[in-house]
This record gives sequence, structure tokens and C-alpha cells, in this order.
Amino acid sequence: MRELENNIVNQRFRSVYIELEKTNKIKGKSDIASKLGTYNHVINAILNSDRNVTIEQLNKLFEVYGVSADYMFGLSEDMYTLGRRSTLRGDVYDKSHSSSRQNIVLVPDRALAGYATAVDNPKYVSDFPRFSVPGLDGDLIAFEISGNSMEPTITTGDYVVCERLERAAPILDNQIYVIVTDVVVAKRVQQIKNGSEIQSLRLHSDNDIYKPYDVSSDDVCQILRVKCRLTTHAMQ
Repeated sequence: MRELENNIVNQRFRSVYIELEKTNKIKGKSDIASKLGTYNHVINAILNSDRNVTIEQLNKLFEVYGVSADYMFGLSEDMYTLGRRSTLRGDVYDKSHSSSRQNIVLVPDRALAGYATAVDNPKYVSDFPRFSVPGLDGDLIAFEISGNSMEPTITTGDYVVCERLERAAPILDNQIYVIVTDVVVAKRVQQIKNGSEIQSLRLHSDNDIYKPYDVSSDDVCQILRVKCRLTTHAMQ
């Protein structure tokens, strides 16, 4: 229970609910439940810290009420996204800015092994859930992180939102990438070169108890650049 109470997303959801009710944008739990595609008792459970907000419910909150994803994940104190306040006042809003495009594919932790073996098969991810975050455009993919190897930068339960890189695309040393071999890992990368040719990648964890290790370039199926992380903890 205490873990759910301390979850920043749940805390921010309660603040949003209070604000929407105070400004007459919703008429109670049943109203917001119908907009978020859920039920009155689910909203009540979230407000009472008995369950977490889901990605699907968050996406509806962003789309319908213009709530800022950065606010929900503790990255900003601005509750609404820029340009959406006019919608909440009842003014005209340009629908082209809507977050309903759902351009981010979510690969849950349990599906990572399958992703590594089916990286060249777009049908594998076709049935995965999708969501969108204001300000993150393009064809993106998010991975759920499990384990403590990248703590404190990335923690268990975080999501890293990434863009796929073409084979010839440059990568930057000491930046975090998702590397796909026979497994999927998020690591800080250093290039090991022979002249101008990359021979291997040295993968570093931010948690010092894990030692760096090398993977051959021939074993790398895909490299994805991490654009941001979505976390249930406030940024320090």
C-alpha cells in the first residue's frame, strides 16, 4: 500500500482529479472513468492507492484532458501541455496536435526474449499496446526495464522510449542505447574500433557492481537510441 501511495504517477493522478473536479471539467468519478475507458470503482481504487494507473488510462488522460506527461511522471510542475489550456476552456483546438496517434509501441519485460529473436519481423510487435506522449514524435518503441544494472539512472519498472537506428547511423560513446543481440539490454556504450571500423561495443552498467563486457558488431541485430525514460519516481 505504501508503495502505491508513494508512486509519483498515482500522486499526480489524485492532483489532476482534484483540479478537474474543482474547475468543473469532470462531474465525479463516473465521469472521468467513462472518458478513460474504465469503471468508477477503478478510479476509486487509484485515488485510494489500491492500484496503479495504467498506460492506457494515462494516454486517455493526456488526450482528453490535455494533461502533461512530464507532469504525470514528475518531470514538470506544469499540469497541462502547452496549447491544451484553450481546449479545457472550451475554445477551438487544432486536432493535428492530438496525442491519439499512438506512435509508441510498448514491449513489456516478459516479451523481451521474443523481441530479440524476432527483431526483423514487424508482425511480432503489431499486437503490442501503443501509447503516445506529447512532444515525442516519430515511429518509436518503448521497453520496460527489469533489473538494477543501470541504477540510479534507470530503475526497475521504468520505460525507455527509443528510436531505431539504421545500420550506418553514428552512435556516441558513453550514451545510453538499447542493444539487441540474443538478448535486449539498455547500456552505456563505447565503440571499440580498428581504424575507422567498429569491431565491437563495450557495454557499461551505471551500477558499479556490474562489470563492462564486449559484444561483437556481428552479433548486434539492432541498436536503438534512448530518447527519454518514463519513471514512476520523481527526477532528482
